[in-house]
Amino acid sequence: MAFLQRSLFSASRNATLVRSRFQTKSLPLVLNSYSRLASTMVEVPKLKDPSLFKKDVCYVNGEWVKAQSGKTFEVNDPATGKLIGTCPEFDAQDTKKAIDAAEAAFETFRHKTGRERSKLLRKWYDLMVENHDDLTTLITWENGKPVADAKGEVTYAANFFEWFSEEAPRIYGDTISSSVPGNRVWTIKEPVGVCGLITPWNFPAAMITRKVGPALAAGCTVVCKAPGETPFTALAIAELAHRAGIPAGVVNVITALENTPEVGSVLTTDPVVRKVSFTGSTPVGKLLMKQCSGTLKKLSLELGGNAPFIVFDDADVDAAVTGAIASKFRSSGQTCVCANRIYVQRGIYDEFAKKFAEQVKKNFRVGNGFEEGVTHGPLIHHRAIDKVEQHVRDAEKKGAKVVVGGHKLEKLGPNFYEPTVITGMTRDMAMASEETFGPVAGLFPFDTEDEVVKLANSTQVGLAGYFFSRDIQRCVRVAEHLEVGMVGINTGLISDPASPFGGVKESGFGREGSLYGIGEYQVTKMITSGGMGQPLQK
Repeated sequence: MAFLQRSLFSASRNATLVRSRFQTKSLPLVLNSYSRLASTMVEVPKLKDPSLFKKDVCYVNGEWVKAQSGKTFEVNDPATGKLIGTCPEFDAQDTKKAIDAAEAAFETFRHKTGRERSKLLRKWYDLMVENHDDLTTLITWENGKPVADAKGEVTYAANFFEWFSEEAPRIYGDTISSSVPGNRVWTIKEPVGVCGLITPWNFPAAMITRKVGPALAAGCTVVCKAPGETPFTALAIAELAHRAGIPAGVVNVITALENTPEVGSVLTTDPVVRKVSFTGSTPVGKLLMKQCSGTLKKLSLELGGNAPFIVFDDADVDAAVTGAIASKFRSSGQTCVCANRIYVQRGIYDEFAKKFAEQVKKNFRVGNGFEEGVTHGPLIHHRAIDKVEQHVRDAEKKGAKVVVGGHKLEKLGPNFYEPTVITGMTRDMAMASEETFGPVAGLFPFDTEDEVVKLANSTQVGLAGYFFSRDIQRCVRVAEHLEVGMVGINTGLISDPASPFGGVKESGFGREGSLYGIGEYQVTKMITSGGMGQPLQK
């Protein structure tokens, strides 16, 4: 139970070398003195609209309600450790009330026209844009990511509402030529029903809008379980739903920490809930899938990754360095599509490693996300720090060399870690098979295209993969052979509301965003009408 509790609100998905062969002569010094540190002493954040800060209440059936037990849990700032506020500790009965509210609302909401649903989503989008600064503040406060990253997330999150507001009026069925004379066959798309949505902490706004947007566009109603570490962003978005005129019961946002397994069990076993969408770790995704099997729910699972990032010797090295840094260190490495294994062809390995390390050393500044100039904030909690530290020490023990970073930044607080670069990585190291989910870049050398594709595919997961090359035939060839759901060619950033997001193998199934995203919340109904094709009456 403790493992499930930790994992459900975690997007976390979990021989000495011959040094002259793997390590560059251009990096003779170990650059462990990470000097660009910021203070974590900042004032308590303030919102322009304090009513967006919802403490001790959840949003159910259009009202702000407490847990019937009166229990709450604390939410702390990962940068300072200080209390941000408390949220209701919902239990099974509280969750059932939210499901019942969604069920009642579905009977009317499903019959709204696509254009009506579109206008509601568009209004919600407009309100997110209007309250951009306050949502940014909440994300940085409870998640820790720097203000610039948080601003980008708010824009990204709002764009899902905009995108699906445009998809809602464009839901089409098909006409089908029947093989039976006199029959006419056509299909219509219908909303699947009440949806249970379970979201992670690493994108407190975007992971909610990416699920809620298509659900409402399709005509579904939702119960969204907000992450225990970062619930206040979700609750602020719920307040904006209320202001946008979303009917009562259509959107319900609930919170829990200790009771997360209990809440998750209700969402996955209640027969009223017809669809569950979960973003988080693979082990928890498997558990939720088992729990859903009793009622055969429609499922979308966006689970853990272990993204390969490949740099071929025909690549633009400077562009590859820029792309790798963007992919690896975004949100301090706490995203499921971060580059986790950076493979560099041996002919350019030293050049790439030198330039990559220099960029990390020169351009990053760690500290409180609210402080000006900070590029990287804290990790979410001590468990994240412990995993990063274990991966770094494991690599060192097995012969790799830390050339930048490699230590906790305890002067800043218990949740800070230096952006780290490690050379001379080998396949027997933990980072080769486990997702780090932190600011550590391990550089693995390789010789041939065939070799590196086999290495890239040698995991049970397959979410994202990246590579840099200027050979157009290689680009097509490698993209087709990587066993992942998403490929970035000559780019380290692939997320876009217009693009389908999802994985293969044990990274899950289903797609979010894009024109495919709304289909995850629909069922196709076939209608056959017989006795047709009669001659005109005279």
